[in-house]
Amino acid sequence: MKKLLILSGKGGTGKTTTAAAFIDFAKADIFADCDVDAPNLHLVTGFADATDENHCITNDFIGSKKAVIDAAKCTGCGKCVEHCKFDAVSLVQSGKKKRAVVNEMSCEGCKVCALICPATAISMQDDKAGIVKLYKNKKYFATAELKMGRGTSGKLVSLVKQTLHTAVEEHWDSLENKEIEIIDGSPGIGCPVISSVGGMDFVLVVTEPSLSGISDMKRVLKTIQYFGVKTAVCVNKADTCKENTKTIKKYCRKNGIPFAGTIPYDQHVIEAVDNMGSIAGTESRARKALLSVYKKVTKLMAAS
Repeated sequence: MKKLLILSGKGGTGKTTTAAAFIDFAKADIFADCDVDAPNLHLVTGFADATDENHCITNDFIGSKKAVIDAAKCTGCGKCVEHCKFDAVSLVQSGKKKRAVVNEMSCEGCKVCALICPATAISMQDDKAGIVKLYKNKKYFATAELKMGRGTSGKLVSLVKQTLHTAVEEHWDSLENKEIEIIDGSPGIGCPVISSVGGMDFVLVVTEPSLSGISDMKRVLKTIQYFGVKTAVCVNKADTCKENTKTIKKYCRKNGIPFAGTIPYDQHVIEAVDNMGSIAGTESRARKALLSVYKKVTKLMAAS
């Protein structure tokens, strides 16, 4: 089974639109959304309303521990406020006395407040940092959502992939399409991207013909190079700036990076997304171009 990851150097290039179309073109039974900061692949793959516990397994993702204050024990002495280097603890008026409260968004779990508290009112407890979902109904789709302010995106991406692969191994004999696994990754070059690239056979980078698009494409390509994974590039909305599209093609040619093709700007894409569907289900220029890119990518994967 080949594992294909779709990335972009920046948001808004059409990465998820491309991933959804590829899933339809491939009739893929195995796919995941590793953009845990802003997952939306479920919206265009028919899983948005799948809540039946037989088809949707939900698990909490526990990150680092955070400080929790027992209000009954707190004397309001303020030592925790004084020693917190992250300004995560503050004193509030509670009736006739003051008590300490923790801002979970700012708490880094350093334990200083728990160690310094003379009333032993502070304890370190597991923090629910996100949620992982596995959808299963002949097809297997894993996704997750990271809680705002949490810095464990890389770990959560790894858990999404692990959850998907465990389910696939358990139900391998019942799968119809075992040829390809498609992963919708995160934009940028941060921890979730690095976690996504590990174990992949091929990466398609979707970019756009803007100056920021070109700059961020170069950054993500350099990041992927460290992993030694085969990579190709395609340009979405290519006709919005033909000169920059030529620049991207030239860069790929100069650096020996396969160029998978271009996709034109197409109003049908907007309409498909608004209707929570894939562009693969339309008759449009964008669909025709994406299908050509998909065929080129599958040939490159087969040869890698």
